Amino acid sequence: MKMRDRIAAALKDAMKNKEADRLSTLRLINAAIKDRDIALRGEGSEAELGDADVLAILGRMVKQRQESARAYEEGGRLELAEKELAEIRVIEEFLPRQLSEAEVNAAVTAAIEETGASSIRDMGRVMAVLKERYTGQMDFGAVGPAVKGRLSA
Repeated sequence: MKMRDRIAAALKDAMKNKEADRLSTLRLINAAIKDRDIALRGEGSEAELGDADVLAILGRMVKQRQESARAYEEGGRLELAEKELAEIRVIEEFLPRQLSEAEVNAAVTAAIEETGASSIRDMGRVMAVLKERYTGQMDFGAVGPAVKGRLSA
């Protein structure tokens, strides 16, 4: 089942079950996906967003909410932080399981070996392989420096 279909089905269930908070978050997800569709059409692309694109959008949404929750907690606004965390839980239902640190290290090692990377100049190829295979399963902001460290050592 495509990601869009899963989100649409969850939206219908939330409407039927009168789950207002969940429904609100699912509508935000749909809006983000439609915004990206419109942006692609504006660029002249006829292609539809694939599951990898939707996963990337969901990953960004989680990251934004984590930052907001952290800011709310630092500002003493715990009720708003809790709302952000609840939205994260709904969004994460559609994301694949996050890889553990050991699994990330193994994936990086495999990608380096597969691409034959030997220097920092090969980092782009390694990251491309990782993004192709593990979109939504790892934080590429954290993985990038790890790849860079391995290739410069």
